[in-house]
Amino acid sequence: MSTPDLLYSEAEDDLRSAVRSLLADRCPPAAVLAGAESARPYDPALWRSLAVEMGTAGLLVPDKLGGQGATAREAAVVLEELGRAVAPVPYLTSAVLAATALLGCDTDEERVARPLGALAEGRAVGALALPLSTAPGGGAPSATVTARGDGALSGRVGGVAGAAGADILLVPAEGPDGYGLYSVDAAAAADAPGVTVEPLTPLDLTRPLSALHFADAPARRLAGPDRARDAVGRALMAGAGLLASEQLGLAEWCLTETVRHTKERHQFGRPIGSFQALKHRMAGLWLELVSARAAARHAADALATDSPEVPVAVAVAQAYCARVAVHAAEECVQLHGGTGMTWEHPAHLYLKRAKSDEIALGTPGRHRAALAGLVDLPAPVG
Repeated sequence: MSTPDLLYSEAEDDLRSAVRSLLADRCPPAAVLAGAESARPYDPALWRSLAVEMGTAGLLVPDKLGGQGATAREAAVVLEELGRAVAPVPYLTSAVLAATALLGCDTDEERVARPLGALAEGRAVGALALPLSTAPGGGAPSATVTARGDGALSGRVGGVAGAAGADILLVPAEGPDGYGLYSVDAAAAADAPGVTVEPLTPLDLTRPLSALHFADAPARRLAGPDRARDAVGRALMAGAGLLASEQLGLAEWCLTETVRHTKERHQFGRPIGSFQALKHRMAGLWLELVSARAAARHAADALATDSPEVPVAVAVAQAYCARVAVHAAEECVQLHGGTGMTWEHPAHLYLKRAKSDEIALGTPGRHRAALAGLVDLPAPVG
């Protein structure tokens, strides 16, 4: 077994600088706050710059299929920066979940290669039609949608992230031949026959959720039972592993912003950051961040190298990073005092994203239970 590489390469540092520069210019906290109150599912101009002009939408897709031929390590760097900015873009749902699901199908077939190329080039946005809370492991989740012999879909899926504004919906469904993965053209959902995208009210307004209703919706079958289950399972595993990097970036912003504020805020004639109790809280959070970075990088490296340790690395990363992100966001709100409680300060956006991410792709408890099984460490009885 090879030793995981937790360090960032020069190319990854350059990618980080480029993405951070773009987000600092196009996605400052004030813009995110304003956008959260709009009805747009995401910022199309920012997505075009990030996905098309920078080419990040295709990082996980091979060159021959229209992508950049990079790995999960590079995608993790992008997600770290998106977490730092709580950016309202469908990167996790389209460039990771949807793209990985398509990569698990037969990419030599035109019906798979065409939508995959569109996602990789940023010409289309995709979404995997499963509840965002769906955890990896244990095989593909049961389908709540049924398919007829001609491919028409009927059923409902709730809590889907990235469906609003998506051009391509990838729908797991039970058909005459068993479990399958189907593609639905949702470029014009209002006009798409048999497809209704019902907006839901999410905790995190920067990542909208929807309920999808299918009523004899035309669809194209992409993969049969075995391949479809594997493709969906791989997509969920990659999504959970890379979500840890988003949580890491979010926590880093919260700590950095808290340290800055406590240096500038004065009480009793001195910066509040000089008080020993607050020093201890921020030092403890920094130690958690160091461990979270190791866990997130290990998961990204395992995914990039297709290591047999992927399930363990992902379970560890999600079980740990989710809680660190929530803790960092809570400390950010509390140590900003009254300012942190206001809608004008962006701290609440980070807390909402952290709490939303905590249940996305499996809760920490769910991942701890999975980890116990993977390492043969049963829970205590009684």
